[in-house]
Amino acid sequence: MPPRVQPEPITSALLREWPRGREDGGTVLVVGGSRRVPGAVLLSGIAALRTGAVTLQLAVADRHASGLGLAVPEALVVGLPETESGAVSRAAADELGDLVADASAVVVGPGLVDPDETAALLERLLPATRGPVVLDAFALGALGLHPSLGDPVRGRVVLTPNVVEGGYLLGSEVEDHVEAAVAIAGKYDAVVNLMGVVAAPDGRVWQDGTGHVGLSTSGSGDVLAGLVGGMLARESDPALATCWAGHVHAMAGQRLVPRTGLTGMLARELLDEVPRVLAELRSR
Repeated sequence: MPPRVQPEPITSALLREWPRGREDGGTVLVVGGSRRVPGAVLLSGIAALRTGAVTLQLAVADRHASGLGLAVPEALVVGLPETESGAVSRAAADELGDLVADASAVVVGPGLVDPDETAALLERLLPATRGPVVLDAFALGALGLHPSLGDPVRGRVVLTPNVVEGGYLLGSEVEDHVEAAVAIAGKYDAVVNLMGVVAAPDGRVWQDGTGHVGLSTSGSGDVLAGLVGGMLARESDPALATCWAGHVHAMAGQRLVPRTGLTGMLARELLDEVPRVLAELRSR
């Protein structure tokens, strides 16, 4: 058996050593938000804005578009066709062609709920993208069932699975976070953030020990996906962008502990901490 990969620790000091990304954060498009889970897109979108994205575009089930536009007045909001069950329909690709082609980064998955419709949407949407793509939530389940869906974005896609989604991507249970992240990165030619382990397809591996159990709260993964999308719009290396996003996510959680404890924090509370964490990291 080959020796276990030893990840490089992600620390604030390490991030400060890396070259700065672009000042212009570009445009981030977030696609998701079924009838039952419209707030996931809101969390991801605001997270992207908090990283410095210049323009935010949100695409959500049509019945929630107006409400989301009022909740996030900074964003352009697009209503998407729904199935009878309230899932975002595969026909949504017709509404998104120009947006995905022009976006600096695209996040797909927060709030999607139907694996078949999601797979059909990815099949049409991903070939139209030109920049980096983040796949999260049900988009990861669809990719696990149909790995060829990722072919159009190989080398420029970031996957943000939890342990269950990591198992779907691997086709087997996740037993070791590092080994699983490395295997998923190689299988899909993707950068992977799995429970604080960031693996790149070229063999680079990092691990962030800053996170804690409070970050398992509902919606926290949506915030992480949005942070990755925002960082990708600024940083040319997807692996470095993902390391930055994961560390900012974890540090934001640390800042909340004195006020909320480990079990009382809400994902939305992470959002206000993000710019403060970034300011601290970039000022030293």
